[in-house]
Amino acid sequence: MERVAIIGAGISGLCTAKLLMTLGYDVEVFDKEAEVGGVWAASRRYPGLATQNPKDTYAFSDFPMPADYPEWPSGSQMQAYLRAYADHFGVTRALSLSTGVLRAEPKADGSGWTLVTQPVGQPDAAPAARAFDWLIVCNGIFSIPSVPDYPGIDAFRAAGGAVLHTSEFTRLEDARGKRVVVIGYGKSSCDVANATVGVSAHTTVLARHLIWKIPKRIGDAVNFKHLFLTRMGEALFPYIELRGVERFLHGPGRFLRNGMLALVQGIISRQLRLGRIGLEPKTPLETIAKSTVSLVSDGFYQKIEDGRMTLMEDEIAALEPGRILMKRGESLPADIIVCGTGWRQRADFLPDAVLAKVTDREGNFRLYRSTLPVGVPRLLFNGYNSSFFSQLSAEVGSFWIAEHMAGRIALPDESVQNRWIDRRLGWMDRRTGGKHCKGTNIVPFSLHHIDEILRDIDLSLPASTRLIQWLRAVDARQFAPLPEKLIARRRGDKRDLGLSRHPELVSGSISPD
Repeated sequence: MERVAIIGAGISGLCTAKLLMTLGYDVEVFDKEAEVGGVWAASRRYPGLATQNPKDTYAFSDFPMPADYPEWPSGSQMQAYLRAYADHFGVTRALSLSTGVLRAEPKADGSGWTLVTQPVGQPDAAPAARAFDWLIVCNGIFSIPSVPDYPGIDAFRAAGGAVLHTSEFTRLEDARGKRVVVIGYGKSSCDVANATVGVSAHTTVLARHLIWKIPKRIGDAVNFKHLFLTRMGEALFPYIELRGVERFLHGPGRFLRNGMLALVQGIISRQLRLGRIGLEPKTPLETIAKSTVSLVSDGFYQKIEDGRMTLMEDEIAALEPGRILMKRGESLPADIIVCGTGWRQRADFLPDAVLAKVTDREGNFRLYRSTLPVGVPRLLFNGYNSSFFSQLSAEVGSFWIAEHMAGRIALPDESVQNRWIDRRLGWMDRRTGGKHCKGTNIVPFSLHHIDEILRDIDLSLPASTRLIQWLRAVDARQFAPLPEKLIARRRGDKRDLGLSRHPELVSGSISPD
């Protein structure tokens, strides 16, 4: 029985462990936190945290969320759901929580990995070395908070001020009576700012640029999921290669596509009264394809209109004790600065020689199908594909991983894999202006990515289901038969084709697309 180490007990780590355990692998899941959940763990849960997706689009395919959950579950409900998933499928017994991975070293002969671990909070404990046949990195792209090193930050803190990431702002009471400034205009920043109103002395949101934010219900009527979490919603934005209906929508039928986006943009602007409060972005709605759909926190714009919260379009130039100096010349009093300034994608437990193959000079992850580093035996990644459908993307990624581990995927040779990666990174860079989360930003093309993975492993949804997904939001349960088919296929065919371990058997003429 092959031994598999998985780093990370969040969404991708749990579903990967579940599938591999079902297929008979000996799995151990390591996580430095004391509980499962990743970004949903209590130690990282900021006030106001809730899902961005409705629950039917954010559940695992074979494990619906509880019927009594609201449509947008809270952070604590999400953690409870993931804990229940681990318990239900027997993953809990494979967990090594509160355990940090210090180093992961490849065996000299390429046959596996040695992990050196240590209990968290016990620096005097002797590190333990454990041998595994496979290493799967599922530590997530939201694992290391990124807080800018502002000029004057030390003096600001020395005077009693606090500068911290949204994931570190876990106690709302810390804002009581304080002047709170939240940096950023994404969902986490706006959720935190929204939650502090009425507790803080005053809250200000400092946004570098205005972006379009989407109401949960467009026109107070249509759930946004039926516009943006569908195949048609994806088709409104140009993918790396246009085919079928998409070729029409971005060619002869461009007027239809432009008209649909303009209509939705107008409805949102009027609904949120953006022109009235001076917060209408200067860019068109289609620019949301550069990052992600950011939902409006409940009552956010109303609080701005009522004067209970302020939004300023500016950036921090420097900090002074009790004060922020901004680039446009104004200053702002502040006691607490909460930074929704993103994350750093790192895998520092890997040796430098391995990281040189996994990442490029800009720190972009070079992963074929967002999963496989080229030329590194028995190392895989899951969850390095920022998606509208995190659970589904992780689940389908685990299918690809399982088939690759069994040698059932006919990989193109390494030169073709590298060309595919180069093309994908170049396209991501152009469409996002370089803001593609180090090559992990699949949004808004989640279903395109899922389709590519399923084609590789010869699994597919029924044509009728795909048609429904053009017109209505994707429901995770539509994918439930796929792992059942994969497991049945594997149990009925014990052959190991060996293609992924013998690239010389695969023609290098396979298209990188």
